[in-house]
Amino acid sequence: MASVSPLKKYLAENYGKSAFDLAGKDPLPWVYHLHGRRIVSARLVQNTTFRVVLAIDGKPEEEIPKIGVKLLYPASHTEAAARLIKSDPKVQALALEPIIRAKDRHHIKNKTLFPLMEEREVLFFTLLEGEVVRGLVSAFSRYELLVSLKGGVQVAVMRHGVLDVRDKKGRCYLKVCIE
Repeated sequence: MASVSPLKKYLAENYGKSAFDLAGKDPLPWVYHLHGRRIVSARLVQNTTFRVVLAIDGKPEEEIPKIGVKLLYPASHTEAAARLIKSDPKVQALALEPIIRAKDRHHIKNKTLFPLMEEREVLFFTLLEGEVVRGLVSAFSRYELLVSLKGGVQVAVMRHGVLDVRDKKGRCYLKVCIE
């Protein structure tokens, strides 16, 4: 019998996992970076296939399409994440909108991510609105990348929010690189 490749084994165990599931089980708030450069601290009340319902401090619950979320992390990481997540003014000036159609997104292949995760390669993830997340991929699933920032702070970067991925030398890791 043929053995299963490490990538296939990893995907079988992890591809269906979601940071939204973790946030929904956590009684404490998480921080959500939303398109429109909006950042909210909220408890996740409901998690459906395409939407989340958030309870934002003292306000009525708000339903948000998942495509509108760029990244999220436990509120306990807020101070450290704020210091570590940088901005690229050139990308901010482009005023990019969420990419609705999956085939139009900036795709990162699993067979590219897996060795980068295994080798603990430092990567720079530039998001559609200019946020730059620098760190190590510690896990990934179908819809997100778990990135460990300096000091072990972990943030979940949504794949649909990624504009570019590069290493320290500037090598691009997207399926189709942009210049």
